[in-house]
Amino acid sequence: MVVDQSFLKVKKYFLLIIFFLLFASKSYSNNYKFTKIIELNEPWGSSFINNEEIIITEKGGKIKIVNVVSKEISEIKHDLNFLEVGQGGLLDIIHQDNVLWISYSENRGDSKTSTSIAKASLNKQELNFKNIFQANPPIDSGYHFGSRLAIKGDYLYASVGERGQGMIAQDPTKHPGSIIRIHTDGRIPKDNPKFKGKKNWLPEIYQIGVRNPQGLTLSDYDGKIYLSNHGAKGGDWFGEAKKGENYGWKILGWGGKNYSGTKIGPKWKRGFTKAIQYWVPSIATSAITIYKGNEFKEWNGHALVTSLKDKSLRKLIFNDLTNAKEDLIFKNNVGRIRDIQVHPSNGKIFFLSENALWLMEKN
Repeated sequence: MVVDQSFLKVKKYFLLIIFFLLFASKSYSNNYKFTKIIELNEPWGSSFINNEEIIITEKGGKIKIVNVVSKEISEIKHDLNFLEVGQGGLLDIIHQDNVLWISYSENRGDSKTSTSIAKASLNKQELNFKNIFQANPPIDSGYHFGSRLAIKGDYLYASVGERGQGMIAQDPTKHPGSIIRIHTDGRIPKDNPKFKGKKNWLPEIYQIGVRNPQGLTLSDYDGKIYLSNHGAKGGDWFGEAKKGENYGWKILGWGGKNYSGTKIGPKWKRGFTKAIQYWVPSIATSAITIYKGNEFKEWNGHALVTSLKDKSLRKLIFNDLTNAKEDLIFKNNVGRIRDIQVHPSNGKIFFLSENALWLMEKN
């Protein structure tokens, strides 16, 4: 039997390509063990309240405490005036010193909603919230609420989406499309941009020009606030929150296009904040954290970026801002990833997918 040598050569190269795609990419998912802790219904935000319990929001309106050891679940009553519409509902939640802060789509009447923030003392039976911020104006839209929360000392940072309104993110007399900075009790810091040369800015606004920022976190290593942001068709990014600056939406497209395929604007230009890392095409960036812990101690100080569409976890080494290094840690292991939390004592990682709480640890 005569074998066509050209066929064998093509087959050899084909097998080499398959081998590279399967084994040679920077994905290390075989090194980790994934465990589904419990099933949930569209969970959105989470925060550890102690070493065994994590508090979780579900977009549809429920707040739950999950014991990650026993897997017991309890639901807490609350009095939030929320409206589940489109991408809105109960959003992020953060716990510190027996106090909770939550972001949510507040029902403002006549089908209008805002990305709002409320505060309550932790009570495992019933939560009585008090609003400390409303994004104005309220808008009739189910798109782009944001919204993540981060605490730095006595300051609460929050990301507010532009509600699909585009150029509203360039209007500092309106909250949508901005990063908010207030005190943890809702008071306005006297050194916010409005009081430092930006007289026409609303007093709560720290930075403008974002689209749909669903990641926000404090780095314990440099004390800076970092965020991730959805582009449109491409143009997702990871960057630093910078006082009084402008990320450029919708003057800039960050490398992406409108969903219709038309151009938006340049990736970046002078006068605007430059992101640390961009993704084109879009991976649908969601929650982020700057890792600090023992389980993956080799990652300490690195950014972990989760994604929805791409269903992946990516690690960024960004000490050299001109040359961030990215590793794909895993893809398709837990589905679309909405949130990420690092266990406060052992450093193991917990994810919220579309319908579950997951644990990731080393094999």
